[in-house]
This record gives sequence, structure tokens and C-alpha cells, in this order.
Amino acid sequence: MAKIKKGDLVQVVSGAKPERGGDRGKQGKVLEVLTEQNRVIVEGVNYATKHTRVGQTQRGTKTGGVETIEAPIHISNVALVDPETKKPTRVGHRVEEQVKDGVKRTVRVRYAKKSGKDL
Repeated sequence: MAKIKKGDLVQVVSGAKPERGGDRGKQGKVLEVLTEQNRVIVEGVNYATKHTRVGQTQRGTKTGGVETIEAPIHISNVALVDPETKKPTRVGHRVEEQVKDGVKRTVRVRYAKKSGKDL
């Protein structure tokens, strides 16, 4: 079971500090999880400039130029944010029994472990 999923609020825990132009300490929502590469794309973090070739659409308008996009960041460099304390925390799993339409089902559920100090 994945520790970080699309839509989770995460915080960057490693890398350069913001004073040096880095993203450490920034929080953002996970836009995409790239499981094969062990990377995630986080909203507002790790911007990269992408140069696209100038082209033409069907209507004749020009496309292309320089745009900034979020680049992937390694999953080990982010931590899930505890919804109560708004600090980075570890993720645990527990097995629970759920009853749906009279059928018992065992389900693994993620939960935020107790976050003491900043990670």
C-alpha cells in the first residue's frame, strides 16, 4: 500500500533552504505519483522552465515559448503532513473491519503517526 497518494498534502523535508533558492519546508498537494520512478509531482514545488517549439494550431494561433512546470521530486524527499498539527509525520497502516451492505470486510487504512519534532 502506498504511503503517499494523489491529493495528499506533503512537505519537502530535504534539499536546499528557501534562502538559497530551494524548496525545503514548502507544503503542497500531490498532483501525480510516478510509481516506476519513485517520484511525485507536488503543486508549487520544484519549478523547471520548459522550452517548447513554436507551432500553429488549426485556427492559426501561435503556440510555444517558455513555460514553467512542476518537475518530479523523489518520494523520499517529501513527508505526509499531519492534518491536526500541520507538521510532517510518518505514515502507518492498521487493519480494520468494515461492514458495508451487511458484508464484513477487512481493510488496510493509512493513518498519520504522532508527529513530535519536525522531520
